[in-house]
Amino acid sequence: MLQSERQTPFVVVRDDGPEAAKLRGAVVAIGNFDGVHRGHRSVIGLAMKRAAAVGKPSAVLTLEPHPRSYFRPDEKLFRLTDERQKLRLLASAGLDGAVVLTFNAALAGLPAEQFVSEILVGRLGVTGVAIGFDFHFGQGRGGSPAFLTEAGKRYGFPVDVAPKLEDEGRPVSSGTIRTALEAGRVVEAAELLGYPWFVSGEVIHGEKRGREMGFPTANLKLDPACGLKHGIYAVRVGLGAQRYDGVASFGRRPTFDNGAPLLEVFLFDFSGDLYGKVLDVALIGWIRPEEKFSSMAALVAQMNLDADRARDALVRNPTAFPPLGQI
Repeated sequence: MLQSERQTPFVVVRDDGPEAAKLRGAVVAIGNFDGVHRGHRSVIGLAMKRAAAVGKPSAVLTLEPHPRSYFRPDEKLFRLTDERQKLRLLASAGLDGAVVLTFNAALAGLPAEQFVSEILVGRLGVTGVAIGFDFHFGQGRGGSPAFLTEAGKRYGFPVDVAPKLEDEGRPVSSGTIRTALEAGRVVEAAELLGYPWFVSGEVIHGEKRGREMGFPTANLKLDPACGLKHGIYAVRVGLGAQRYDGVASFGRRPTFDNGAPLLEVFLFDFSGDLYGKVLDVALIGWIRPEEKFSSMAALVAQMNLDADRARDALVRNPTAFPPLGQI
């Protein structure tokens, strides 16, 4: 369901921007959609199914920044996808577009009834809504699935509620996926997401140590709140439409400086200048934890073993890569 051929461009509406007219009357899936995981896609699927049945556009309504960041700004939030990553995943789902509402004091203080009357009905003119079983909205989280279902009857739009989704007893949720990534369990995270977890970033200049050791790396700084376990990973890298296999280290480089966390990616069978380029790095397999080595020679020997293990993991997953649409 994630990968789909689109006949028209994916429309992104920010607040009540001029593009909103293109999505008026849509059937809307509402949520934060951090990760656009399988649970989220079950909600999106309900919206798309109803939209197809009634001949209306399908869209998501999502919030930026994440409400948790608004209410608890001093707490780091390990987001599975930033806004752009989230929209690229949504664009690949076959939806007609997304409405991105700015989560600020005004929206946080809007009672649930006004959210329905002013935004869903007044601004968007929805012809249907899809939500998850645990969705709450409005001031003080006063709006529940039961509240929205009743409001839909009053305003004339149906509400579909997706049930809780589990995978072998594990809830398919953003929290469960974060926990897996914090432990380095990227295969488990991919099972819950429905695709390999990925990060995106611009290649920056580093200390050039990798080049001296025969492993020139593309270095990316990740969000400081990223909770990914420090260690070595098998990765598949997207550079535009091109795909490259590789091995990556995420961590503080204890053999050298114990500096700020950095993602260092070595691409197999690649030569060229990547500085300033934006890469999508998908984590396909876990290799080992980060560790300190007694000598450069010992580190290089281990890096060769890591590369071999990464190649094996990638051969076993020849097409694994997140579905990313154009926005």
